[in-house]
Amino acid sequence: MYIQSTLFTAGLLLPLAYGLPKPKSSYEQNEGPVGGVDAPFPEFTAAAGDLRGSTDLQGGIASRPSVSGGDSAVVSDPDFVNGQEADAELGLFLEFNDAKYPKGPQPIRGDLGQTDPGPRTYEYEKLNPDIFAPPTSDQGNVPNAMWPLGLSHNRPGTGNRSGWARQQNVDVLPAATDMAGVDMRLAPHAYRELHWHTSAEWALVLKGGVRVASMNEDGQSFVDDVTAGDVWFFPPGIPHSLQALDEGCEFLLVFNDGAFSEEDTFLATEMMLRAPKEVWAKDFEIDIKDLDNIPQDQKYIFNGTPAPADIKKQNITGSAGALSGSSAYTYHWSQQDFHNTTGGSVKILDPVTFPVADMFSAALVVLEPGAMREVHWHTTSDEWSYFLQGQARITIYKAPTSARTFDFTAGDVGYIPKAQGHYVENTGTEDVIFLEVLQAHKFSDISASQWLALTPRQIVKDTLNLSDEVIDKLPRDKTLIKQGNKNLTAVAADMS
Repeated sequence: MYIQSTLFTAGLLLPLAYGLPKPKSSYEQNEGPVGGVDAPFPEFTAAAGDLRGSTDLQGGIASRPSVSGGDSAVVSDPDFVNGQEADAELGLFLEFNDAKYPKGPQPIRGDLGQTDPGPRTYEYEKLNPDIFAPPTSDQGNVPNAMWPLGLSHNRPGTGNRSGWARQQNVDVLPAATDMAGVDMRLAPHAYRELHWHTSAEWALVLKGGVRVASMNEDGQSFVDDVTAGDVWFFPPGIPHSLQALDEGCEFLLVFNDGAFSEEDTFLATEMMLRAPKEVWAKDFEIDIKDLDNIPQDQKYIFNGTPAPADIKKQNITGSAGALSGSSAYTYHWSQQDFHNTTGGSVKILDPVTFPVADMFSAALVVLEPGAMREVHWHTTSDEWSYFLQGQARITIYKAPTSARTFDFTAGDVGYIPKAQGHYVENTGTEDVIFLEVLQAHKFSDISASQWLALTPRQIVKDTLNLSDEVIDKLPRDKTLIKQGNKNLTAVAADMS
């Protein structure tokens, strides 16, 4: 406040001060004195006070301060949510959205933890209850495995409201060494300009429709329309274009390089600018004056002419013909039915049915409230996950003794290194929809419960002290999804 007032006095902010709405903050934060500062300060019309204090304030010289009756760290009558005072070893999900501000939420689980008097922004803690009040099964060090794309820098297109893109890579999620993701939005008829990458590109359409066009090394061309739920794939170096159809689009891109960056994409516009016009005239077999109107900067994401409704008008082929079938760069996954089971639904897309994407395997999973993607791990690949809807939590087990639980909501990316055990539990009241992506020839995993069911009984009993009755209940066939009680704290009542 003092700095702002000084700037007003100097006339630096006056041109901006009038006609602007007063800034508002709707975030729940700590209030009152903190750090020896009791805000708000009065407004000053001129500079006042010294920047540095006296040396008489040094320890051993200054008078002893009062240690009580000041800004207390005591939080009286803290507010606890359902299940928070239950045995901490149960590891119940704590719905901190139910906590009453400003007395909660608090980083307490059972008899562990203590209140937090601040500084704090409560929304972070409501979104990440298992980080704020972790289950006792969490211990040791596990690298961060969650990144919300809502915190990624959003780069707008070059055209008038033509679109935007934001990305996740090792810069923001260092553990994600083998895969990176991009969320891209194109306005109706807008393009992601002609381009190619050094990485392979696997994409899921989230909303709307896209016309994709490409050509391979043999001169075989490809053009197709994909809509929400469909997938495309382009191998490294294969040039392509993406144009939104009449209703615009948003799509998710996954690349097989954790260091991938949208900023390092090869662009047709930049390619034209980075070689002499004489060279391009010779290459195109045209007069050099025909290059007078080439763009002088990259177009990136820009508005375009609507694609013709009749896609055949854009199906241009040479002597090599067109790509189709097993060599096609698209798969209409939206038309594949789900495998339905108790607790949710799953469908898988991998090179078995989409062979051109020879190292991308994916599962689209729907979990009902209370249900869980069973405890499992992947033997040959890291897992890159993206949450499309709902809220969930994942605990990652890292050998030999570490574990950490992360919370996810729509728009979050998850990353789990290969062989590390994990589950995905729906912690909300609505369905969770999420995507699992592997770098593998076939989508597969090891089911923990199935493994124990198919291990000789005496070995399991001697190792884990499980009874015959428990072992008899373990499924010998993979279940993928486990049904559960929608009331995630019910078990605490059952044990009381």
